[in-house]
Amino acid sequence: MLNPHGTATPRSSLASMQRWRWQIFAITWLAYAAFYFTRKAFSVAKLGIAEDPTFPLDKVAMANLDAIYLAAYAVGQFTWGIFADRFGPRVVVFGGLAISALAALVMGSFATLPIFATCMVVQGLAQSTGWSGLCKNIGSFFATHERGRVLGLWSTCYAFGGLVASPFAGWWAYEVFGTWHAAFYSSAAVVGGVAILFLLLQRNRPQDVGLQPVEPEIQQPEAVRYAGFKPEGQNGKTLRILGKVLRNRTVLTLGLAYFLLKPARYAILLWGPVIVYERMPALGKVGAAILPSAFEVAGLLGPILIGYASDRLFGARRMPACVISLIGLTACLALFVPAMHTGSSMLVLGLLFMMGLTLYGPDSMISGAAAVDFGTGEAAGTAAGFVNGCSSIGAILGGLLPGYFDTYTVFIGFTVAALVASAVLLPHWNSRPEHIRHNEVQPDPQLSARPARS
Repeated sequence: MLNPHGTATPRSSLASMQRWRWQIFAITWLAYAAFYFTRKAFSVAKLGIAEDPTFPLDKVAMANLDAIYLAAYAVGQFTWGIFADRFGPRVVVFGGLAISALAALVMGSFATLPIFATCMVVQGLAQSTGWSGLCKNIGSFFATHERGRVLGLWSTCYAFGGLVASPFAGWWAYEVFGTWHAAFYSSAAVVGGVAILFLLLQRNRPQDVGLQPVEPEIQQPEAVRYAGFKPEGQNGKTLRILGKVLRNRTVLTLGLAYFLLKPARYAILLWGPVIVYERMPALGKVGAAILPSAFEVAGLLGPILIGYASDRLFGARRMPACVISLIGLTACLALFVPAMHTGSSMLVLGLLFMMGLTLYGPDSMISGAAAVDFGTGEAAGTAAGFVNGCSSIGAILGGLLPGYFDTYTVFIGFTVAALVASAVLLPHWNSRPEHIRHNEVQPDPQLSARPARS
């Protein structure tokens, strides 16, 4: 059996590669899911803080703290991808996990507004280390032709993290210890434990454990390599990679599309219960809180389906599946407010599920497989960070707009944004990464067969 370099792949190396691929998949999935525990801790703690006379923090102050966090998160997304390309995901993501856990411990211990504001900045910067670095990590162990399915399955990590983090922190805070401080302590314990596991089990690329890369590295032309040019330094390499990303029209398009897509997701995550309760008060507060969970449940399925479709139905082309899904999302967003006026909880539940299915799918594809593909192995982290940085700016709008405008106006805006996102991706319908278009290199199929079926 031949590997990407045209030489025979020993069975021992094949078995070792399979083990490492599964191990990297598992530990990176767990690492990103863990970030949601410290990310959701404040939203759970708000319930107790609102009734704590020793810490007078009103809703406006809480909203401002959320905005501070999201702004820092956006800055981090643009920054950490570059560091992941330069220093490797291992040091960047481990540092993010450890710092996030420490910041949560501080927030649980010191209830003052200046400390909370400082820690929210730290949390935003720390948690933004995760996506770009971990996507680069997955991209190093899985080849382009299978990456849609693999990253589709892997992207369930953030839907799962969002689903379990709040109940976990809430149970420890209000059932076990009876104080909001425990929401931060319990979340910090989870993230700290995962940081240790990450340090023990993660490696940046196959070469770090003596294995061949899953795809041949793109080399400079011989005329350039042997024309007497001096090797570039690290700063020069970083600037060159950044310039490469900023000149890539497909990556810029992905950033624009993701910016347009993100406000709807964060509006539903942060304001879903309020939106439903205002339009359907007969459900009660508990029912209004439970109903939007259908959105995140669908988020577990959407990335898997779109990843499979992009690899198997569209030949590693990422845009067709995204465009089709976004057209479906446009219809769901347009129907959502009228559906709430009917008073039918089942209709609203179904639309929330379909919105999750058609939003989380392109969300994961644009930020994961597509960003890594078109960033290429050298610039995968920078590209993923850039695309996610654009989306994080949109996330700030998703948290703010429902507080300033009525629900109908907001969802009309989201509908138009989803339609525009599908329109900007449409011209790239047939786009595929350059090394696939020109070389049509296929890695050893045995290196990808089993994970691809998972």
